[in-house]
Amino acid sequence: MYVTRDRALTAPAHDTAKVVAELRDRAEITDALYRFGLGQDLKDKELFASAFAADAELDFRPAASKWGAKPPLMSGRDTIVTTILAMFTGRVDTTHQITNVRITIDGDTARLTALVEAQHLLTADRTTHALLKNPYDVDLVRDGDRWVIRRLRIDNTWYTGNPAAIFS
Repeated sequence: MYVTRDRALTAPAHDTAKVVAELRDRAEITDALYRFGLGQDLKDKELFASAFAADAELDFRPAASKWGAKPPLMSGRDTIVTTILAMFTGRVDTTHQITNVRITIDGDTARLTALVEAQHLLTADRTTHALLKNPYDVDLVRDGDRWVIRRLRIDNTWYTGNPAAIFS
């Protein structure tokens, strides 16, 4: 699952133009995942939607299986945005911290792996919460000057709290 190359950049160090282009791509690729997290945290539909390709897939099944849930595979940007924001808006406060980002780029496609710590608190009962440490496996595509998520698979390494109460 993890991108495990022995270096970040593939552009030759002496080729400044290629290095700059690769650094820009890497920043935009990482930003797609930041838009995913912050869009949820702010309940900002436009920001959240901007993270996804129109034909995106979000697979939360590997993570949810750890606590016995069986969510469907979400397909299509509109379905993902509507489903996630409807599940959380007015009911759950979230924060997402994204670390250990690793990226490979192949032309107009890329793969990103990261660790995401996601805190979820019920707004009506702050004692009901779930803290999740999730490995993300992400396929992205170039969309003009930015990158968007085509496929996002979320697994879970550990959790505390009660995810079943949050993701109901």
